[in-house]
Amino acid sequence: MKNSEKKDIRALSKEELREFFLSIGEESFRGNQVYEWLWSKSVHDFSAMTNISLEIRKKLEECFVINNIKVDKMQKSADGTIKNAMRLHDGNIVESVLIPTASRTTACVSSQVGCSLNCQFCATARLKRMRNLNPDEIYDQVVAIDKQSRLYYNRPLSNIVFMGMGEPLMNYRNVLLAIDKITSPEGLNMSTKRITVSTSGVPKMIKILADKEAKFKLAVSLHSAIDETRTKIMPFNDNFPLKDLKESLIYWYAKTKRKITYEYLIWKGINDEQRDIDALVEFCQAVPCKVNVIEYNPIGDPRFQQADPTVTDRYQNALEAAGITVTVRRSRGKDIDAACGQLANKSIGEAPVLKKDLGKL
Repeated sequence: MKNSEKKDIRALSKEELREFFLSIGEESFRGNQVYEWLWSKSVHDFSAMTNISLEIRKKLEECFVINNIKVDKMQKSADGTIKNAMRLHDGNIVESVLIPTASRTTACVSSQVGCSLNCQFCATARLKRMRNLNPDEIYDQVVAIDKQSRLYYNRPLSNIVFMGMGEPLMNYRNVLLAIDKITSPEGLNMSTKRITVSTSGVPKMIKILADKEAKFKLAVSLHSAIDETRTKIMPFNDNFPLKDLKESLIYWYAKTKRKITYEYLIWKGINDEQRDIDALVEFCQAVPCKVNVIEYNPIGDPRFQQADPTVTDRYQNALEAAGITVTVRRSRGKDIDAACGQLANKSIGEAPVLKKDLGKL
């Protein structure tokens, strides 16, 4: 049987693996063993499953494949940030980023090949959305970045943010399945408190997540609290207006009691007036929240230019005066196009900066 005709074994649940082994005349506990190799030990080769007989491993190879992703190219920033071009089994590429600080390392992972939305200021949005990532493809990104964290920074990965390529809530089922595996004691056993899902704001899906009592943190890329302005820079806002977004966030907090984080970029001539500041303060008062004012990272579009620093100060002062927590964040990895909004597969075709270390991952 050709690999293209075989089922990816990681699409099977533990119970389905147990049933498979029963169907070939083996004891069901073999399914538990294989499941552990696949998820807890993150093995990508049947031959590495050393507590399973050679005969059974050959049977697995006959019936299944493991469509793991591979770190195709890496680039390291002057600030220590590492950007990865991850090659999928079908040849598509997504990008993931390791962001180190003095106290932690964060994985910024992708959820789609390309993006479903059309934010004008984001390089990823200019890529055609090819497909959603499977749960195992999201999981593999985390595993690869955890290895990098241990290799380069001598500590395990501490945080995960879904802020890479794609809109997570347009692939919410696979994102939730991946998070289940990442947080499971039978997977990576990471705390949900260390995971943040960032969305551009899909009200219906935010309500569904609230109903599912999601334990992770929710961040919203807001960038304007005025519908007219937001629609110009994020045209999908026409379908998901701020009124509906606010209602869904109030619902989220009522269900989960978890604060919202708003991500906010400030551009010259777009959202740098007093009315923009006042609108944000009013929007933030609807539900407990905090605001991350993020430095804009250019993507070659002259319409979007970093606002004057005094405007950032005015935003910060107004939010703090209203009792709203605000943090001004400086971007990491700008020199390798790894910062927020810059992931656009530019690394394809470039020589990997860290080629000598690819074998360790």
